[in-house]
Amino acid sequence: MSHGSNIMRRIATRSRQSPKICQSYLRQQRLNSTAAAPNPSPPEEQPDLSSNTHPVSTPKPTYKISASVLLSRPPVLTRDLTPFEKAYFLYQRRLNERLALPFTRYFYYQRGTPGDVEWKRKMRERKTPARDIGVYNAYDKETGWFDELLVGAKESEPEHQIEALVQDAESEIKLKEELAGGREEEEVKGAGTGNKKHIQKIERPLPRLTEADKARDLKSLDRALTRTLYLLVKGWGKWGFPTSDLEGRESLHTAAERTLIQSCGLNMNTWVVGNMPIGHRTFMYPPQPKNTHQDQKDRESGEKTFYMKARIMAGQADLKGNRFGLEDFMWLAKDEIQGKVDKS
Repeated sequence: MSHGSNIMRRIATRSRQSPKICQSYLRQQRLNSTAAAPNPSPPEEQPDLSSNTHPVSTPKPTYKISASVLLSRPPVLTRDLTPFEKAYFLYQRRLNERLALPFTRYFYYQRGTPGDVEWKRKMRERKTPARDIGVYNAYDKETGWFDELLVGAKESEPEHQIEALVQDAESEIKLKEELAGGREEEEVKGAGTGNKKHIQKIERPLPRLTEADKARDLKSLDRALTRTLYLLVKGWGKWGFPTSDLEGRESLHTAAERTLIQSCGLNMNTWVVGNMPIGHRTFMYPPQPKNTHQDQKDRESGEKTFYMKARIMAGQADLKGNRFGLEDFMWLAKDEIQGKVDKS
């Protein structure tokens, strides 16, 4: 028997014995006794399964993956100097000539010898032992501090300096031939008229402008030696970089190497730089009418092309027997590419 029931029984007994107990007190005691009992928990609400509330899953867009190769030939020569840079570098050489120790010619040439005579002649002409800084006297009290040169002066041009060096070398060879001229002439005359005297020539440096530059040969790698050239191929009437779709589970690096071999042949020594692309391009296909859910799931939404960087070390492109139907190729600089490719 609960404790609340015993209390109510005592109260009821006392109420019968003493009718003066307040009725409101009895009601309050009954409420307290019922509150002590545990209240049953309310029933849980069951979810309504009659209506389907799950969202309809939409298929994610799929893309065709392609690898494109930016095959480049790096610059072979340094860039051409500006007129200011040419004048500045010649000024530095003149400054070094003035700050260096004086040249002691008698250490190299004995007094009165033909070499000493030739040295004096050169010094009268250019006033300096240096052969490529023009007429300049570094130790003259009046003009020795005029090291600067005007922008655009011929003395600062590389062609003028090369010519000065070649002339100096030719004069030395001519002097040696004159010293031994009498004995050599007697030997040549004794050998007969069919032999000719051997004259040594000075090898001049090759010009920065090649024959391919003059002929505008866009297929040659011997042009634009100061710039980076990129390989462009022509297929299906359009110019672009060598490109192919990925086969199976091959990586972008492997796909780039395969693309170069299948498109440009084996007559190239190339190197694909790294495994990460240097850029990508996404092309979305035009929308098509929706048919069934399965057709929409299998349909490709567009194409993603990843560009891989590569260098050519030797060789040349050969499109004979390529697998992509390529017709022509060119090696173009960055500004020349913009006029060939489609901007879209």
